Formats: sequence, C-alpha cells, structure tokens
Amino acid sequence: MVQAYILIQTEVGKAAAVAETIAKIQGVTQAEDVTGPYDVIVRAEARNVDELGKLVVAQIQSVRGITRTLTCPIVHI
Repeated sequence: MVQAYILIQTEVGKAAAVAETIAKIQGVTQAEDVTGPYDVIVRAEARNVDELGKLVVAQIQSVRGITRTLTCPIVHI
C-alpha cells in the first residue's frame, strides 16, 4: 500500500468545494480545506505508485477549481 499527501492550490473561493468533491473519490481517505500556501490537503492511498499516479492525474487533477497539485508520498525511514 502506498500513501501520500496531495497539496492542492485552488482558484480563489473554491477550496471548500474542491475538498468536498475530492473527499468522494475512491482512494482518498481525507480531504481538508486549510489556510496557508495550499488550499486543500488530501491524504490518499493506492496499491502501488502507478495507481497513485493515476488517482492523482486522472481523478484529482480533473476536479474543477484546482490550479496546481504537489504529491508527497509517505515514506517510513
């Protein structure tokens, strides 16, 4: 299982709607609108890195109102 945080920037005033939409996507375990340089932080999981990439590119990045994403895979050192 691969897990990651996805940091999202949105259009002005769209953070809550983006977080609500993303929270419904399979593989997303949490989506919160936040303050700071990013507007939404998502925690997601997938079986492998390829599936995580598909989740981000095909499903999350296609949500209206998103301007930029940064995917941060979780590592256990």
